[in-house]
Amino acid sequence: MPLTVHDISVPNHPGMLHYGRKPEKTIVESIANGDPGNVSRWLIGSHTGTHVDAPNHFVEGAPTIEAVPLEVLVGPAVVLDLTGPDTHELGPEDLLAAGLGDDERVLLKTRNSTGALRATEKSPWVGLSKAAAKLLVERGVKLVGIDYLTIDSPDGEADWPVHNVLCPAGVAILEVIDLSAIPPGRYTLASLPIKLVGSEAAPARAILIEGIA
Repeated sequence: MPLTVHDISVPNHPGMLHYGRKPEKTIVESIANGDPGNVSRWLIGSHTGTHVDAPNHFVEGAPTIEAVPLEVLVGPAVVLDLTGPDTHELGPEDLLAAGLGDDERVLLKTRNSTGALRATEKSPWVGLSKAAAKLLVERGVKLVGIDYLTIDSPDGEADWPVHNVLCPAGVAILEVIDLSAIPPGRYTLASLPIKLVGSEAAPARAILIEGIA
């Protein structure tokens, strides 16, 4: 069976959806200006676009992004269809109804992929409840992904309860993935963040692969 590769990363650019200060691009050298090549410099944050949060994001002294094992970031994954629930906060019952089992890597496809993720400014989105996060930990999930800036719901922006459940449990969080064209089901995930030594997170290129036995 031939391999099919799906890029679930979002494009990074100065006008993109972003918390706070948006990315900035500066031209350092350009062929048009007589330089021998094109060189640019980018000002971005560690949580720009598709990125992985390490446990250190909410736990002082916990592993930083370069220490997240490759076995966590690469391997079999399931995409759960959570586009149906008419809520901004998904609970344990929603995860179970979508087919949550004992998979170690779980990607949550919500209404964000065709809605809030496509905006250029923050708008109402779908996130998880604290109870749903606890269920993921109980099920042994090592990596969880969602299609928005944060896995917390709008109600959680004050104290980040979902991050404060997942990070202490050592769960890697893959945020800002685009699952709009991805049917629910099983894939092989590769989500490789830049090795920013000592950083709590880093931008990543994330892909899903079909056809690997």
